[in-house]
Parts: sequence; structure tokens; C-alpha cells
Amino acid sequence: MVRPLTPMGVDPLRPRRPQRPRLRRAGAVLTSLCAIATTIAAAPAHTTGPGGPCALPRSQAHHSEGLDTWNPDYPRPLGRLDAVMIFLSFPDSRPVVTPDRLAADHFPGTSRFFERASYGRFTLRVHPLKRWLRMPRPSGEYHIQRDWDGERRSAYLRDAVAAADKTVDFRHFNLVYLVADPDAPGVDSDATKVVNLEEPIRVDGTELQRVVTVFEHHPPDRNVLAHETGHVLDLPDLYHRPTDGKGDWDTHVGDWDIMGSQFGLASEPFAWHKWKLGWLGPRQVHCVSSSGSTLHTLQPLESPMRGSGDGRTRMVVVRTGAASAIVVEARTANGNDAGTCTEGVLVYRVRSDTASGSGPIQVLDGHPAGHACWGESVYPPLADAPLGAGESLEADGVRVEVRGRAPTGAWNLRVTRG
Repeated sequence: MVRPLTPMGVDPLRPRRPQRPRLRRAGAVLTSLCAIATTIAAAPAHTTGPGGPCALPRSQAHHSEGLDTWNPDYPRPLGRLDAVMIFLSFPDSRPVVTPDRLAADHFPGTSRFFERASYGRFTLRVHPLKRWLRMPRPSGEYHIQRDWDGERRSAYLRDAVAAADKTVDFRHFNLVYLVADPDAPGVDSDATKVVNLEEPIRVDGTELQRVVTVFEHHPPDRNVLAHETGHVLDLPDLYHRPTDGKGDWDTHVGDWDIMGSQFGLASEPFAWHKWKLGWLGPRQVHCVSSSGSTLHTLQPLESPMRGSGDGRTRMVVVRTGAASAIVVEARTANGNDAGTCTEGVLVYRVRSDTASGSGPIQVLDGHPAGHACWGESVYPPLADAPLGAGESLEADGVRVEVRGRAPTGAWNLRVTRG
């Protein structure tokens, strides 16, 4: 028996972007270094779980970037998470693509993305159904679209769960993907999103608090399901949605992090998100909590872990306020970032009191007069944001200076807190 649904909110996917003309990268502008008089040794943050002196507090903001505690409404992505993928057809359209083919559009690619991002600490295992399940109404009657009417969205979810209940035992799954026939006339590919429910769906003696509704065309956008799955893990949208429908969506983080854009060249989750999800721990996090200068050796974020005892630093955090911090990490063209056109030390600002889609993370541009990767990057002005050897950046009373790169690939830097 399915109870009436009251949608609490949705995590919409950013819209499809037009192709930009392909140009060559412009030259970067270097920022000068200044002499630092005082140097003190850096010390790692001493944390219990995701806490510690640099861990921002979780707020009431939707998908808050706070990580002092875990929100129990979301599954913790450590170990294995089982997902069911349900394929929905409509009486007004005969499917052209098979469920197996649609499942292959997303898996094992999405599972491999999280396997790499989590250093093997999280396994997403999908269980796709092998056949289509028929919805009771024609596709056009649901009026599927990006900003979907709540009542019609609820009707779609009610019908979908009822259609699947005879086949699926929902008690065995932590996550539900509802995949609509991409060739049905009423299906809008811009409507893909996570639906969070104020009134959970009760079925098979369990409750579904959120469902991923997939309306992707075939083949789908790259990494689209990794982005949506990120919302199920309590990660926010990092893109900027213009209030008037005009302007660029990628001014906050550009290509950096899958939660900014499914099209991004550097889709590896930020180190902050890895810390939040439990994939980075106290041995990999250096917290700068005192004034003065500290020296750090920063391992590239994409590099595999050397077992559970790997103590190489992956991020440096400087707390700048009650709900704000400056974070430093190194990015290279490996793993989930294999497509990036620039490498170096990336600096960004985090606010835990800012809601999803309102700029909870902002990448700081190391080369504000430059750009890179026209025709490939979702936002060329931030594609060259990372600092290289001999470059520096200052923001919010924090100065980051890149001293050089070791033969091992690690970056040496100095962080000064004024």
C-alpha cells in the first residue's frame, strides 16, 4: 500500500550545455611570492570520526557542508550499498532500447567512479531488473519536466512503486533508480533528479525517503548518475542556478567536482566531500588552527591509498569562521580527473551554512586574468584555477604559496594564517 506523497524537495540536475568553440588555452598570470618570516611545523587534525577543530558544524541548510556529525537520514557510503534499477515503460510507446542496454549506460561506470573516489572504501552494487514494467498511464499524462508539478510528480512515483512492488522486494535495497523509457514521447531528459520525500513511501515493510528519477536519453550524459547518487549521499549541488534563467551555471566551481557539473573535466569529489563521506580521515587531513606559517607536503587527491595506514596528507584546512573554511588540495590528470586540462594546487572556500545550489563551495581562481580549455571546459575562467610552482593566492586572511613539486608528484606548500 503506497501512502500519498508530499515532496519535500528535489535535487535537480543542471541543464544540458551548448558546445563552446574550441580554442587553445590562454597563458596563466603568475602571482608573486612574498618572504615569510615565521615557519612553524604543521600538525594533523586529531579527530573522532568526521569531527575535529577544522570540521565545520552541520547546519539546517539543505545538504549542509558541515561534517562534525553525520545526517542519519542519508546512507553512509562506507562498505557496500545495494541499489535496484527499475525500468518503466508506458502504454503510448513501445521501448526501442533494452533494459540491459540502459543499465550498461550507467554501470559499471558509476560504480567504478565511486570505487576510485573512495579509495575502495565504498562499493555501489546495482541490481537491474531484466524487463520493462508497464506504467498505468501514457507518458504525456505525467507532464514530466524539469520544474515538475508536485502532484504530477507524486502520481508518477506512486504508479512507479506500485508497478514494481509485485516484482521488487524493496527491503533489500538502500537506493532506488527509476529509469523511464527514453523514447517515450512525454519523457524530458532535463527532468532527471532526486526526489526527497517529507512523507516516505511505505512499501514492503520499509520506507523510501528518496528516489532517483532517471529520464536520460540514450546514451546519457557522462557521469549523470554519479551526480544524482551524490545527492543520495547528502552532497549538495555546487552549480549556480541563475534566478532569471540567464547567465552561466558554473561560476562557483567550474569543472571541479561531480556535484558542480556532470560534464566537468575534473569530476573527482573535492577533498572536503571525501572527508564528509568518511573516505579521508585524520591521518590525511592537516588542520591549521594557529596564526603563523606552516609547511605541508600535499599528495594528489586522485592517488590511490597505500593501505589503511596511509598517512600522506590529502588536504589542508584553515578554519576562518564559525561556518567557513579555506581548503587546499592537489589535483592531477589521473583517475576520475583524467580529462582535466590543468594540474596543480586547488584552493576553495567552504561554508556550512549555505544551502545546496547557493554556493556552499567556491573555487578561488589562481589566475583571474586567464582561462583554459575553451570548447572542453564547462567554465574556462576557472579551468586554470590551480596554482603551479612559484605561485600564490590570498583569501580570507589565508595565504597559500606553492614552493614546488617533488619527484614523487607531491606538492610542497606554505600556508600562512594572518
